[in-house]
Amino acid sequence: MAALVLLLFSVGALFFSSNAADAYKKLPEIHRKGVDVALEKVNSHAGIQNHFLFYRSLTPSETELGFGVKYIYHHFYLKATKCQKGTTDSSSCRFRNDRPLIDCAVCYKTLEGEIEQEPKPYVHCIHRPALTQEMHLERVKHCQSLAYRSGAPTLLASTGNE
Repeated sequence: MAALVLLLFSVGALFFSSNAADAYKKLPEIHRKGVDVALEKVNSHAGIQNHFLFYRSLTPSETELGFGVKYIYHHFYLKATKCQKGTTDSSSCRFRNDRPLIDCAVCYKTLEGEIEQEPKPYVHCIHRPALTQEMHLERVKHCQSLAYRSGAPTLLASTGNE
């Protein structure tokens, strides 16, 4: 009986961790690039001891401007794993349930599927219990300031060879 319980627990843990990897793989590539930027920032933070992985997407959005330009906003959660910080192969890392989620919002401009360095990508990640409504509003405000402004110069504004 104990062996059966252990087997069921192991299969459940494997299923749960593979679902997290599947959630990341199901993201569009351009959203995965933003998640990777946030993961790099979080996993390099001095106060972090465990390796973090993508957990769940909350609000992904894209604004297409044409000529291969898009603005991306993505709100998602990261979750601590049982692996130590600096882990290179995270395929065997299991999520911890005794740590709070990290709430992240990223926004950035892309050109032909690549993140542009200007304007600088915005990354804001914080442990969920510490996130306030004011912080959330500031995130949205900052990301909206990156958005396209009508009247900006475009190819359509060209008048010829002058």
